[in-house]
Amino acid sequence: MTRLTGSALRVTVYIGENDTWHHKPLYTEIVHRAHAAGLAGASVFRGIEGFGASSLIHTSRLLSLSEDLPVAVVIVDTETRVREFLPQLDELITEGLVTLDPCEVIRYVGRDGTQDASQGRTGMKGKKSL
Repeated sequence: MTRLTGSALRVTVYIGENDTWHHKPLYTEIVHRAHAAGLAGASVFRGIEGFGASSLIHTSRLLSLSEDLPVAVVIVDTETRVREFLPQLDELITEGLVTLDPCEVIRYVGRDGTQDASQGRTGMKGKKSL
């Protein structure tokens, strides 16, 4: 399991829901490449309204004609690993916004409760206070 605690880097990719890469959703390609690269995690968030460089407002309201809702793909890992992944994003992203933010990981535990074995915290279940 990937060990991730302390200082990390978060990359956020802002794209449109209808953006594609080789006939697949672009956000899917980004997540699959992040997984293949062994990054700690990636999540896709669908926005309900927003605008970008085109200045066209995308909204989920019923009376709007826009359906290309904003999507944010968020990836967190060590700075080194995120920066190694950036060339792949450069290849995939033809329009949109990519930002980098430093962050601090205070908890990174898998569904089965496993964590870094060197800390002697494997097999824990349930939520613990931070």
